[in-house]
Amino acid sequence: MTATTTDRNTGRRDGVQYVRKLAAAKVLAGTIACLNAAGYAVGGSTATTLVADGVFFETVDNSGGAAGDKSARVEKGVFHFLNSASTDAITIAEVGDDCYIVDNQTVAKTDGTSTRSKAGKIVDVDAQGVWVEFR
Repeated sequence: MTATTTDRNTGRRDGVQYVRKLAAAKVLAGTIACLNAAGYAVGGSTATTLVADGVFFETVDNSGGAAGDKSARVEKGVFHFLNSASTDAITIAEVGDDCYIVDNQTVAKTDGTSTRSKAGKIVDVDAQGVWVEFR
């Protein structure tokens, strides 16, 4: 394409809600949403090939279908998840740092010796868990 020489009507999204095509899997509302290496949405798990995408806001079962047969709504923002245990637990000292996906509802301080994908930025920590920013 060549550069425009006139005004253009540029499409815009609010950058918060998306509809993602699912892998052949079931996803649960309120859990960590990721994109796999093929670009399909899956639930969070311990893996190095996932890209954290936000939180699923609906439960959709595509486990009996092919990748892309069904879609689910994902939202970006700041959400509350469970904290990992023991030496991998996140404390207020880690606010502002990245955290890592343990499973579809748990985040940890470290990448588990290169076995976990990044979840997002730690925004706050309380007695019930960790507030994580997904962008």
